Amino acid sequence: MGRDPGDFGAEGGLFRQLRAASAGAWEAYVWHPFVQGLTDGTLPLPAFRHYLIQDYLFLIHFARAEALAVFKAESLAAMREKAAAITAILAETELHLRYCAEWGLDEAAVRAVPETAETVSYTRYVIDRGLAGDILDLEVALAPCTVGYGEVARRILADPRRRAAGNPYQSWIDMYASADYQALARGAAARIDALGESHGGTARLASLSATFGEAARLEAAFWQQGLDAA
Repeated sequence: MGRDPGDFGAEGGLFRQLRAASAGAWEAYVWHPFVQGLTDGTLPLPAFRHYLIQDYLFLIHFARAEALAVFKAESLAAMREKAAAITAILAETELHLRYCAEWGLDEAAVRAVPETAETVSYTRYVIDRGLAGDILDLEVALAPCTVGYGEVARRILADPRRRAAGNPYQSWIDMYASADYQALARGAAARIDALGESHGGTARLASLSATFGEAARLEAAFWQQGLDAA
């Protein structure tokens, strides 16, 4: 990618402070065994299938959280940005449906699958932080997903064990390594930095770090459920 996997956000900015404060949880998330299996193509297909269906259900709630961010947004420009994010998330669900269709599952069949405890706990946590707090609380809860997937893709591309030819997960990797998604991830980290300046991020660092770390742990549990299902 031509960039360090961990260089999202500005030096000294709030995003990097949050990432550093939750270094252990963050590393366990972005380089989880599930991710390593995507890298070399060894992840069992049933694990990916389980993850993909739950991630589709997750994205529906993630779009709702972004809609809450429109309501909580601090400016008209921010409202427009968050509205665009909703459109991008809904488009992302289409990739999941194309994968599922390859296994004979249409959208109705996917939607009929119950949400797991991991899916419920993560999505409701993010929405709860948004309902209870302000726009910064919500954006910090959202950031590990948006920025984390950008970092995951970079780490995969930088890993010497990466298998590109014949990797069944290459199209998934390509989506998150794409210039469009990387720009989205950089924008999310920059937004955390900007809100940190405008919304007293330094004074709130302890509580924001707790939110960020919990979201990272819930992300790792989301990967793990795929391995457990396989």
